[in-house]
Amino acid sequence: MTQVTIYTTPVCGYCTMAKRLLAGKGVAVTEIDAGSDPQALQEMMTRSGRRTVPQIFFGTRHIGGYDDLVKLDRSGGFDAALAG
Repeated sequence: MTQVTIYTTPVCGYCTMAKRLLAGKGVAVTEIDAGSDPQALQEMMTRSGRRTVPQIFFGTRHIGGYDDLVKLDRSGGFDAALAG
């Protein structure tokens, strides 16, 4: 299964919802706190081109934020994207 990485901050409601959606699908995630680690924030911005959290990656593929994850799920593309 593809490694899923999510950049988050502790007080982000969208981060919580994204993690809940992923957990509900049985997906284990690697969570990186970009709120308290400036190096992780820089890494997230370099990888995604965005400054907001969450930023979600399936392997090296940038999925986007929570809204992008929901859109992917509702379109039926979640499983294919996760499979790589």
